[in-house]
Amino acid sequence: MQNKVRKRDQFKRVINFFESFILLAMHSFIFGYVWYTVYVKQLEQLETPFFRRGNWAVIGVYALILFLLTHLYGGFRIGYLRLMDVLYSQILALVCANVFAYVQVVLISRKYLTAAPLLEMTIVQIIAILLWVLICKGIYALLYPPRQMLLVCYDRDPDDMIMKMSSRRDKYEICDLADLTVEDLDSVCDMVADYEAVLIYDIPAYERNIILKRCFTESVRTYVTPKISDILLRGSDSIHLFDTPLYLSRNKGLSGEEIIFKRILDLVLCIPVSVILLPMFLIISLLIKCYDGGPVLYKQPRLTIDGKVFDIYKFRSMRMDSEKEGAQLAKKNDDRVTPIGKVLRAIHFDEFPQLINIIKGDMSLVGPRPERPEIAAQYKEIIPEFDFRLKVKAGLTGYAQVYGKYNTTPYDKLKLDLTYIENYSIWLDIKLLLLTFKILFQKENTEGIDMTQITAVKRHKE
Repeated sequence: MQNKVRKRDQFKRVINFFESFILLAMHSFIFGYVWYTVYVKQLEQLETPFFRRGNWAVIGVYALILFLLTHLYGGFRIGYLRLMDVLYSQILALVCANVFAYVQVVLISRKYLTAAPLLEMTIVQIIAILLWVLICKGIYALLYPPRQMLLVCYDRDPDDMIMKMSSRRDKYEICDLADLTVEDLDSVCDMVADYEAVLIYDIPAYERNIILKRCFTESVRTYVTPKISDILLRGSDSIHLFDTPLYLSRNKGLSGEEIIFKRILDLVLCIPVSVILLPMFLIISLLIKCYDGGPVLYKQPRLTIDGKVFDIYKFRSMRMDSEKEGAQLAKKNDDRVTPIGKVLRAIHFDEFPQLINIIKGDMSLVGPRPERPEIAAQYKEIIPEFDFRLKVKAGLTGYAQVYGKYNTTPYDKLKLDLTYIENYSIWLDIKLLLLTFKILFQKENTEGIDMTQITAVKRHKE
């Protein structure tokens, strides 16, 4: 069975490449048609002739921008992401590329030309995307049925992971569960060869290493939930001082030059954006004030680098008495949220006053989510390493905000934040800022905690 699976998987990337190439070629052809039949003629009327190679360059730049944006947002990951995620990523990348294309047209013509042809082109391209995604999804469903998986766990309740994997029944099928608190290690290793994949879910390092090596021997695909020490090792440098490979973990957060460049990026982006968004801020402030007459902004103590406490600014999205019973996170369908607040929270506009905190230097554009001191203290009782994320400034957006959710468990948030800290670069900041646009209108990223919870810590089964 394993040989059959390996042969099948060898062609998955090839299929994905041709599917992506066809889509990109289709979009480029449609844009090229509009460029030649509409804008080239208008340029000639303006006495601005464009040579053949220049036309090719315009179409080539369009294809390059569309490719980069689609790749960034995951639009080519058909068969990996959910159908709606692929559609959303494709359409977002397309709209951004077409806006860039219009700017390109205006710069070349040195005059504002009508955007109507590009709007019509966008509609045609969206229809083409829908057809493309449905066809590709059908191909993957036919060639790549769900992987039959074995989940290996220890003393941590696997229900949460099983629920996550079950949300992608088109891709994963957990057929069996091996609990190392009950099962013998050797018998679990013998089970490996009977499955197409193994999910190792938070088990001790000794047992994990043995199972992982057995999976490697049997050529069985393996998914592993990393521990904190794994993330620290992934971010370390590989050095060769001797004839033995060494990993060097500096464990100091960002370097001096990284701090400087990060601060420059914060100011260069935040100051102009604050000026541009000022009219919107005034409108939102007026709506909040007219609703219940309460304060527009609210301040709240939060934690940033080295555990420093600062007052964060947000547009008020809840009733004025929302925390009369103490500090707690927003819940699903929380009745404390005002009607205006529901809209602001859904599109993350309630976060915009944090630009003031960034300009002041309390926060950065990108970094770990700033937690409240009292909630962070509760998390530390369960996860003593929770303060590891305070190696850098808190951020308006970040790795955990982009790849996680509002109700992601503190342990998983910590691992996401450490992944950011240990792999930091200015390019990673730019990538996360671009990816933030993708999550602005995704409802699941703002989903609150369950009604039975006070913080994001989930209750474990007794």
